Amino acid sequence: MKDIKSLTLPQLKEEMEALGEKGFRAKQLYEWMHVKLARGYEEMTNIPKSLIAKCQENFTYTSIKEVMVQTSAIDGTRKFLFELADGNLVESVWMKYHHGNSVCISSQVGCRMGCRFCASTLDGLERSLLPGEMLDQIYAITLATGERVSNVVVMGTGEPLDNYDNLLQFIKMLSDENGLNISQRNITVSTCGIVENMRRLADEKLQITLALSLHGSTQEKRAELMPIANKYHIQEVIDACRYYFEQTGRRITFEYSLVGGVNDTNEDAENLCRLVEDLNCHINLIPVNPIKERNYIESERRDILNFQNKLEKKHINVTIRREMGRDIDGACGQLRRRISANKSTN
Repeated sequence: MKDIKSLTLPQLKEEMEALGEKGFRAKQLYEWMHVKLARGYEEMTNIPKSLIAKCQENFTYTSIKEVMVQTSAIDGTRKFLFELADGNLVESVWMKYHHGNSVCISSQVGCRMGCRFCASTLDGLERSLLPGEMLDQIYAITLATGERVSNVVVMGTGEPLDNYDNLLQFIKMLSDENGLNISQRNITVSTCGIVENMRRLADEKLQITLALSLHGSTQEKRAELMPIANKYHIQEVIDACRYYFEQTGRRITFEYSLVGGVNDTNEDAENLCRLVEDLNCHINLIPVNPIKERNYIESERRDILNFQNKLEKKHINVTIRREMGRDIDGACGQLRRRISANKSTN
């Protein structure tokens, strides 16, 4: 069965007409799901029982279940663990900033990209999420916090561009004026660099920010940390970033996790400057969040500042990402993996 929460308003109108209902019923249902954030049909007070019965018979209704919330004592960041209808678990993070509330959502259950420093990928890919399951992470957090979400980052568990069609539908629904109406300029999608889908996304001419997980300034260094680099050469990925900017006019963000003694040297900084010198970009330096399954360590503070300084001297926009939720399994996949492991041993 189709998930009713994953249908766009035009798709929902078609479905209603196919059930012999008037088109305006689609608008009512859509508003209940995507504006009033109803957790089930029982909350929809102006929908006839006969239509609710038809919907229950013909569609599934995504309503993810909160399993656990961890709140950071340091900065108030909240990490949510949600259970999907099939029992799978996904993580989302709510972060409070001066400019508004950001939510980081997952796009898959697990991940098959194999990045060496990431907990999300350790157990491989279980499945991709539907648009409704991505949206519902935001809806559930909005209801739990009682606060509006103004920025959405698709940077949690999973590789968003490995779930391309569902991702695209999710972006269009999230920014739809009939739903939460979050500006595309406030949506960021992260990718490890699936080149053909980066180019497809560029051709959509959306106004979202594309963030590339770079993490290495040469092909060799990147391949050491990211298996995807064995499929797509670093130059191919940079060319796709250039194409994205040409098509959309949107500045590229490069995510660069600093791993002590691996990619944080003066030489690495110089190579990175050369790699991106002609690109309209911003570089996010991220002190790596250590995971117990790997022996990578965070760079020393002086090395991080030195790296930043070298980039700034070349007039490259660079920031050191403010660390959020370090005390609450903050890194992608950590909480889900710990709870899943506990479930399997009980």
